[in-house]
Amino acid sequence: MREPTFLILTALAGEPRHGYGIIQEVTALSEARVSLLPGTLYTALDRLTAQGLVAHDRDENVEGRLRRYYRLTSDGLAALQAETARLRQLTAAAEARLRALRPRTA
Repeated sequence: MREPTFLILTALAGEPRHGYGIIQEVTALSEARVSLLPGTLYTALDRLTAQGLVAHDRDENVEGRLRRYYRLTSDGLAALQAETARLRQLTAAAEARLRALRPRTA
């Protein structure tokens, strides 16, 4: 799973969000390393919706503008949990290698 996809799913794990809210949350989660453009986000949301990982939650009219909210589906939650476990395993392996190097480099 690519980092932007992981971050979009993570952003939606908390609550349903509209597009700009997702962009803001991804920026915050990544400490501004990932900044999604609207076109990139909506392409990703279309793909994630087609895969059944994200679903349309509701529409809201704010000052004459339509906000479409998205939510994580149960399949999306399962995918996020699996990717989190995979990343945790990789991190543990990297940390073990780094610990093994410390005595030689100190």
